[in-house]
Amino acid sequence: MSKTAAVVLAFLSLVLVAVPSRAQLLPGGNVYVGAAYADSVDVINRYTFRGWEASAEDMYFTRHPYLGIVADGNGFYRLGVQQYSVLIGPRVSMNYGKWRPFFQVMGGVQRDASGGTAHYPIAEDIGGGVDRKFQFLFLKHFAWRVEFDYMHTRLLHASQDDYRGSTGLVWRF
Repeated sequence: MSKTAAVVLAFLSLVLVAVPSRAQLLPGGNVYVGAAYADSVDVINRYTFRGWEASAEDMYFTRHPYLGIVADGNGFYRLGVQQYSVLIGPRVSMNYGKWRPFFQVMGGVQRDASGGTAHYPIAEDIGGGVDRKFQFLFLKHFAWRVEFDYMHTRLLHASQDDYRGSTGLVWRF
């Protein structure tokens, strides 16, 4: 996916967010926080990172309950290197009993900091996962998520491919 496609995806996502909402600010959606692991490959090196991931999804469209807008942020770390990403895009999901599989396409920006310098490449992300609802009475609004993503960036005329996995707690409302 090119930088132009990422910018168009981000613009369309922002336009969709501007759709007038109903009486509530967030009529339905979820908030996720979890631990994450990343495997990053650039032209000659392979790095592993550990970090966190957080996202918020809003289900704006009453006629299309399977379509939501998601904003995602994450941070990954290793000795001397920090990576942060902020992404936004559409998410498609369906409920099947206790399970909720989803698929998402997002675009945004990544901050790579190492050795006192920082770079801000455009990031394109495609991924998916599944939520599993808890059965306990007092936890009925919570679920557990497992998610996997592929992120592509282009930094200093070299492609960087990241494979990321995360797991954590989801609060559904």
